Amino acid sequence: MTDTIFALSSGAPPAAIGVIRVSGPRARLALQELAGRVPAPRRAALARLRDRQGAVLDEALVLWLPGPGTETGEDVAELQCHGGRAVIAAVETALAALPGLRRAKPGEFTRRAFLNGKIDLAEAEGLADLLEAETELQRLSAMAMAGGAFSREVGQWREELLGLSAALEAVLDFADEDDVATLPADFALRIAGLAQKIRGWLDRPRAELLKEGFRVVVAGPPNAGKSTLFNTLVEAEAAIATPIAGTTRDVLTRPVAIAGVPFLFADTAGLHDAVDDVVEAIGIERAMEALDRADLVLWLGPEGMGPPGAWEIEAQIDRSHPVAKRHPRHRISARTGEGIDALRADLVETATAALPKPGEAALNERQHELLGDARTALAQAGEHHDPLLVAEALRLARVAFDSLLGRTATEDMLDALFGRFCIGK
Repeated sequence: MTDTIFALSSGAPPAAIGVIRVSGPRARLALQELAGRVPAPRRAALARLRDRQGAVLDEALVLWLPGPGTETGEDVAELQCHGGRAVIAAVETALAALPGLRRAKPGEFTRRAFLNGKIDLAEAEGLADLLEAETELQRLSAMAMAGGAFSREVGQWREELLGLSAALEAVLDFADEDDVATLPADFALRIAGLAQKIRGWLDRPRAELLKEGFRVVVAGPPNAGKSTLFNTLVEAEAAIATPIAGTTRDVLTRPVAIAGVPFLFADTAGLHDAVDDVVEAIGIERAMEALDRADLVLWLGPEGMGPPGAWEIEAQIDRSHPVAKRHPRHRISARTGEGIDALRADLVETATAALPKPGEAALNERQHELLGDARTALAQAGEHHDPLLVAEALRLARVAFDSLLGRTATEDMLDALFGRFCIGK
């Protein structure tokens, strides 16, 4: 935190403009050295950048942003240069030559924002997800988390919890005072109400489902048309489709976005009992494991023989003698395209219902676990009659809330999180 860091915060060159950001206690001196002056705060100015030998590097717009009212909470300077590789390299070399300046590590700007109280840990996690978002649903959910939707909820829960703890501490500290000797009549109801609010968040679809995609597994016996359907759904010749039984020997996955909804489609080995080939047997075993992990199975085998909840798909209806089903959810031909649009629309509707709603913040594994800890502690607080045990349960819930927002965070966890960011962010 005593170093001044710099990095290119815009896209990789070549580009029309390259924005180099400098943050730290020597940001003003760095701007003075390169631009020869420091413009008025938050007012862009045109300046000729020079290195320490006086050589002209570029003509750029420069900004001086004094802290703490910046994104990092520190003094910040921005150099909006021309975006050629040589220009960016020359300016960065000149900055590196200044005393007290060094190149930023991945995520270091955002880490400083966190350490300086500009964002909390949940918001930082949302920002990391936003940088990795590939679909519109992922972007909207990450925006909600990065914008503080979840953090505000946790902050309100923490205030409620502090009120409950204060009432309990009054009983413990001043039990001999008649006016505070007993807990408020609605004390237990307030604990139950807080636990119920948390339960609502725990019941929401998880962020992992949104990030990894709604997992759809295509399954059935050999030669049922699985690979052809898989290729049609992912719109690529990803799987080898032949009339030869046992062509698919492993689980082949492909992420695809349909109408902005993330999916992870999986093609599997044909399922049957009589297996002499060791490799094929391993493929069938992996196919069964994929079925267990699936959010949805498209079953192309005999009707009623698929896993519970699978969609019955009558495939290969373009053939002269298709294997008919009495109650198929869809009748399709992956070869001619018949019924595929209806299948895709059904998949999008089903996945949308299972995924977080657009713009709704979703909990990741760490957040879900901590929120579960808080709810467990509140449930224990509601069950205990000893005020000391109730106080300890409320303290544990408060610890979970603090961990959610990063008020208690280990260096290893912070390293893992901010290591997800690019250099310059």
